[in-house]
Amino acid sequence: MTETGALELTPPAGSGPSAGGGRRATPAAAVLISLVLVELASGVTQGFLGPLLKGLTATLHVTVAELNWISVANLLASVAFTPVLSRLGDLHGHRRVLRWNLGIVLLGSVLVGVSRSFGLLLAGSVLQGAFAGFFPLLVGIVRNRRTAAENRRGISFMVASLVTGLALGTVCSGLIAQYVARPTAALWVPALAVTIAMAVTWPLLPESEARPDGRADWAGAALLCTGLVAIMLGLGQGGAPGWAWTSPKTLGSLVGGLVVTGVWVLVELRTADPVMDVRLFRRRSVVVVALVTLTFSSCMLGLLVASPVFLSTSRAEAGYGLGLSPLMTAFALLPNMLALVLGALIAPSVAGRISDRLTLVTGSLLMAAGNLATFAWHRTLPPYLVFTAVVGLGSGLLQHATRTLAVEAVPRHQTSVGSGINELLINVGGSLGAAVVLSVFAAQTAAGRPLPAVTAYTHSWAICAAVSLAGALIALLYRRPGHTPDGPGSR
Repeated sequence: MTETGALELTPPAGSGPSAGGGRRATPAAAVLISLVLVELASGVTQGFLGPLLKGLTATLHVTVAELNWISVANLLASVAFTPVLSRLGDLHGHRRVLRWNLGIVLLGSVLVGVSRSFGLLLAGSVLQGAFAGFFPLLVGIVRNRRTAAENRRGISFMVASLVTGLALGTVCSGLIAQYVARPTAALWVPALAVTIAMAVTWPLLPESEARPDGRADWAGAALLCTGLVAIMLGLGQGGAPGWAWTSPKTLGSLVGGLVVTGVWVLVELRTADPVMDVRLFRRRSVVVVALVTLTFSSCMLGLLVASPVFLSTSRAEAGYGLGLSPLMTAFALLPNMLALVLGALIAPSVAGRISDRLTLVTGSLLMAAGNLATFAWHRTLPPYLVFTAVVGLGSGLLQHATRTLAVEAVPRHQTSVGSGINELLINVGGSLGAAVVLSVFAAQTAAGRPLPAVTAYTHSWAICAAVSLAGALIALLYRRPGHTPDGPGSR
């Protein structure tokens, strides 16, 4: 941050073509508005469906287990979009690629808005999955700040804006579903948010100047996307009708995906310009952060569908649940989201006081405690709200800590790729969590019934508590690197 309040969106002296001055600084307000609006739009896109899910079971004639595929498909698409968009941003300019990125998400949001069938809603959700590219592309611009502390504060605001968008999308769709004659009008909420973000940020965001030489690794991107999507498909469908765990389709997806991913690793080790530098995983810090990211995201995103459905299910129809209206469901989801915002905002200070390692441990333990308490006390609303807020606080600490440490572990010229790796892992973890929850719900849903038994929820909370505890144990292995690499040849 300069003394005049502008962000110097150029690399440090001597590190890029603009070294030596002459380039006007971009006002801090312009950058901040852009960061906030794009991440708000991302959050709205991810959070608007919550209050609508219960009603969609009747509107679209699907079960809750089938609706979970909206989350799975969205996350699978994110897995495919993230590495490609991140690499293209580093090579061709973060602002340029972000504009195309916003366009893809807007197209998907329009399809969601006009959809009146499950297939079209699913197709729109796939295109909306491109929102995973927003964060790494914005980080590519923000990391041109001069100090690590400013980078951390910028990422903190981005995470807070993302989660605020989740809350905003949830409340807006809940209000529409409650008071508008056609509740499906709420499906247009993300299209409105993305349109505003695109219109305002188009002239404001500056372009990044320092770019490495290289080219897009399309072969590597295709192998990575194919391998990961196949694995997620096998995990997501495993146990469903026609997809027994021992069936050729399930085993073929899992084994085939692992083989393709293994081939991708070999190809990337021999590629001069890989879509994702797998050599980064030789670093202990990168591996630990990656594993913690997988654990917390699988729990946070795995329950994305289950939580609002539980809140809106009544005891009269299922023998469990809290029986809330769409609007009240939206408000009941807010404590978790607001606690997540708080966790993200205080994370830099917490890390400064207790260290990055203990921040990772603390966040994981809070998530484990909150899920375990929800497992034990979920029959009334007040304790449910408190315990999900505890989960949110832990999630906020981990959202900021893992995203920050992932960026600081890579050279400056790979900023978007480093952030993209973390976003990819968040989505892979979310896909794993959603697939596990989908399997649990499918197994606990009686034939001909749209709602599962209460054990589907209790088993899911117990699994998330165990996974979060494992994340805390893994986090104990974290050791901060002695320096942040800055040169192209850093390893």
